Amino acid sequence: MVGGCDMANWPIGYQTVLPVSSKAITEVEIVRVDFDLLDIMMTWDELAAAGSKTPTAGEEPADWSTMTGAFNVQALTSGCLSQLPAAHIHELFQRFECIKTKRGQVLIRDGDLGDSYYMIESGRCEVTKLVGGAQVILAQLRAGDSFGEEALVSETCRNATVTMKTDGTLLRLAKPDFIELLRTPLLHTVEWADAEQRVASGQALWLDVRYAAEFGQDGLPGALNIPLNEIVYCHSGRRSSAAAFLLAQYGLNAFWLRDGLVAEKVQS
Repeated sequence: MVGGCDMANWPIGYQTVLPVSSKAITEVEIVRVDFDLLDIMMTWDELAAAGSKTPTAGEEPADWSTMTGAFNVQALTSGCLSQLPAAHIHELFQRFECIKTKRGQVLIRDGDLGDSYYMIESGRCEVTKLVGGAQVILAQLRAGDSFGEEALVSETCRNATVTMKTDGTLLRLAKPDFIELLRTPLLHTVEWADAEQRVASGQALWLDVRYAAEFGQDGLPGALNIPLNEIVYCHSGRRSSAAAFLLAQYGLNAFWLRDGLVAEKVQS
């Protein structure tokens, strides 16, 4: 193989017959690229170029190819975006809205209704909650992190306040688009009978996402009270749906038990 020839335009080993070994007979410059990452980026690039909507007045469309914060290597290869069907990725490019934020700006407030999902392209955020009259810092978020999904997944109010600690750039996805393009393809539900069969056959484990005191009161036999793979449950299904979505963002194939332990009590 010689630099500049047709064969050199393709990865070593890409051919049908893999080489047993390779040896450089002159000084050689080699470019090494993660094949899976390259394939994902090429797919996304083709989808993004396939078509885009005309932005409305005051709206700045998201250009994923220039956003190395939100669409970093981890997000592309192991985050929730890596698990989406190609058609959903194409739609996400069109529906994400790029917004500029200022230091001190409150993005979501504890107790408010959830209306959007956010990904951080640049800047830092602080997650806080008022406990006993004092503001408690729950988390620090940075480029590549996302927030706002829990209220949208579980159909509840915001459970914390998120404030910008620096100026930044965020990608915002409206609730209807989040439900269609992220919640629906990533969130898998399972009925009680099916869940019991999966656990009994060793295909799944119970995961209780309630507080330890609740778990000790009526936790299912063999259930784990720590984040693991597979069937997530709580009392009503609200917390478990949010937990299953969070697990899905990290590549875990989690299901949430529809209606939670209430379903088991009804069937009993």
